[in-house]
Amino acid sequence: MQISSIYIYPIKSVGGCSLQQSKITARGLAFDRRFMLTTPDGKFMTQRTNRRMALLKTEILNNSLLVWDSSFPLSKIEIPLAPQHFVKQQEVTIWKDTCMGQVLHPGINQWFSERLGQDCQLIYMPEESKRLVKTKYRKGEEIVSFADAYPILLFGQSGMDELNSKLAQPVSIDRFRANLVFTDGQPFEEDHWKSFKIGQQLFRAIKPCKRCNVPNINQTTAKVEKEPNRTLATFRRFDNHIYVGMNVCWEGKREGIVKVGDNIMKIEE
Repeated sequence: MQISSIYIYPIKSVGGCSLQQSKITARGLAFDRRFMLTTPDGKFMTQRTNRRMALLKTEILNNSLLVWDSSFPLSKIEIPLAPQHFVKQQEVTIWKDTCMGQVLHPGINQWFSERLGQDCQLIYMPEESKRLVKTKYRKGEEIVSFADAYPILLFGQSGMDELNSKLAQPVSIDRFRANLVFTDGQPFEEDHWKSFKIGQQLFRAIKPCKRCNVPNINQTTAKVEKEPNRTLATFRRFDNHIYVGMNVCWEGKREGIVKVGDNIMKIEE
């Protein structure tokens, strides 16, 4: 088995970037979900409540993040990947978690508000902001970015292929917002992994990923469809929830590298 694709999502619930390699940090892949859109009072936003977020696409250009509206491609904005200037610090909420974020300047917030049709602001998670992984699943003081709960999401291409074999119209893997995709395994075999290596980097499987309705949002049109969750419910439903992919934590200490083509080796425990 080997890594076939790497994705990061610099802004939570907005379009991602495909990479050939990525640094791994304590929070997950470098630049992954370090930005988040919130309401003015600091409540996180996702495609669950604003489907137009699917139409915003991203690309990393040197030290900047380029964002554009795919329904209006001439509307673009460029943001520093590690911004230095902010309006203020603000406490923000992601599910039941709270942490400190930094609000970017009004011109950026106005662009996103116009594109999404609601008043919102872009928040950056600085290095000093520490959001802990859930107590039940973390080792020590493991932290996470603005991802839903865990630093990295892993998904096997064979599972995606099995799903598509059951659908009248195949769907793209971007609906599942995985960070690392691997080939050559059995469908959904990551369900049963514990510890594993990607290249020289050690990872720990935490728990299968519980899915919401976002996979039913077409990432090209932002329209809500019945699939793939309707079909997933026929063979991936357990305890009244659909599960696809595995949440994982990196077991390294400082920074590592993961590359497309890296081999995966499961560690027997």
